[in-house]
Amino acid sequence: MQYKDYYAALGVARDASEEQIKQAYRKLARKYHPDVSKEPDAEAKFKEVAEAYQTLKDREKRAAYDQLGKHRPGEDFRPPPDWQQQWQGPFGEGSSFSEQVDLGDLFAHLGGGFARGAGGRAQMSMPGRDFEVAVPISIEEAYGGTHIDLDLAMPEYDEQGRLRPVPQAFRARIPKGATQGQRLRLAGKGGRGFNGGRNGDLYLDISLRPHPIYRANGHDLYLDLPLAPWEAVLGTSVEVPTPGGAVRLKVPPGTQAGQQLRLPGRGLPRPRGEAADLYAVVSIVLPREASDRERTLYRELGEASSFNPRAHLSEEGSHAH
Repeated sequence: MQYKDYYAALGVARDASEEQIKQAYRKLARKYHPDVSKEPDAEAKFKEVAEAYQTLKDREKRAAYDQLGKHRPGEDFRPPPDWQQQWQGPFGEGSSFSEQVDLGDLFAHLGGGFARGAGGRAQMSMPGRDFEVAVPISIEEAYGGTHIDLDLAMPEYDEQGRLRPVPQAFRARIPKGATQGQRLRLAGKGGRGFNGGRNGDLYLDISLRPHPIYRANGHDLYLDLPLAPWEAVLGTSVEVPTPGGAVRLKVPPGTQAGQQLRLPGRGLPRPRGEAADLYAVVSIVLPREASDRERTLYRELGEASSFNPRAHLSEEGSHAH
């Protein structure tokens, strides 16, 4: 048979931890998924990565794979003489490994339970494959929860135990409070198991689409709040949008640019407990054009005020000497 370097396929060291292997798989699966990837060899790379992960994520299969030793990718080799007996390969007692045996098929069968098919022939029970899909949602959908319609090509085993893509369409519920980087598991919604094996799981990788007003940090939301100079100096009350509806925000006198005014409980809902907060980040905005009257008032203000916004520069400069 020809050797396949599963560690190289995932880009991890041979002593990589289970978590490192899982993270590498998720990253590459998103990169090469045929539904989203623009890489010319995306489908082949996706299958290669999936095959490597299916073997290395299972401790028993990984141990069996490691006993095969290290070879060059594509190199013809034969397993050690006692390997088949030790790991009880799927080819039956008295059979021998041949050049036609595919390493991926070998490890897909390893560890599965036997069942009897038509005519009493032994068949393997194999679990369905897990599947991941990127799900971008809006902040409004994250706030109130939503349903999404998924049209996917799920990997399933046919009657001969070969994987093939099968179109599936179903509706999934995204709970309110879902946020950037969250991973939702839909048990049993992945690839179908073969010959009585359990179905795989479907994982939804949540991301938030860019929003014209809000920015999310975890469950907290931020928006920019422009104020006129006199509003910042004198204080005011302004209407601020939130995902749950507009509210009035009191701006205290002397508010500074960059100051964050907190609106408690107006951010995204948390899975447990109260909702997070919304922060209005203040910026001071000047009119693009000033009338003669406005310029006169600004001039009078400059003459009457003793405020020097650059006083600290003079103080630091004098200390330097």
